[in-house]
Amino acid sequence: MATAIQRFFGKKTPDEMVKKWRQEIRAQQRGIQRQIHAIDTEEMKVKKAIKQVAKKGDTKNCKTLATELVRSRKHKDRLYTSKAQLNSIILQLEHQLATLKVAGSLQKSAEVMKLVNQLARLPEISQSMQQLSMEMTKAGIMEEMISDTMEMMDDEDIEEAADEEVNNVLFQITDGLLGEAGTVGPAIVSRPAAEEEDYEEEDEGPELDLMQKRLQALKG
Repeated sequence: MATAIQRFFGKKTPDEMVKKWRQEIRAQQRGIQRQIHAIDTEEMKVKKAIKQVAKKGDTKNCKTLATELVRSRKHKDRLYTSKAQLNSIILQLEHQLATLKVAGSLQKSAEVMKLVNQLARLPEISQSMQQLSMEMTKAGIMEEMISDTMEMMDDEDIEEAADEEVNNVLFQITDGLLGEAGTVGPAIVSRPAAEEEDYEEEDEGPELDLMQKRLQALKG
């Protein structure tokens, strides 16, 4: 086994390969944490914008931003889960190092295969996980990934963010001014159509649109 791995990876030993994978995975964890931090920063800006726009009675833009906020939070949950899964792979690799000293070779791991398959569906680290999968398959730790597990996570569940969830977010951020099961608080006064159009296009529209795009971009 060791000879076969060395033929594939050059002069690297199984021990060196496991340490290499561990370092790469930790780098991925740091990258995910930076992504989470960037999303947190942008979410703070969106919350502030929602409060400001709510006071002006612009329910349309408020809902648009709140919907992006819900989607962003769901994506952030995925990132936290992926970070934990990466840590689980590191623990499995630590076990591989211990086993290597006794057995003299790397052992096949169904748990590693399962985790790598799941992580390969996250756009931010998909390419790295596919490369890791190829190397681990060659090393005998896991079997070749099934094609349908390589598909990216689809965002249908995020695209259809429930109105109730969006309204709850609005209610919390605006201190009850908007939201609460889709109702609009009595303090909100509807703008005349022409005034609303001018407000959206000239005052807040471009800035809010840019903010929405930045938040979308952070979700990969």
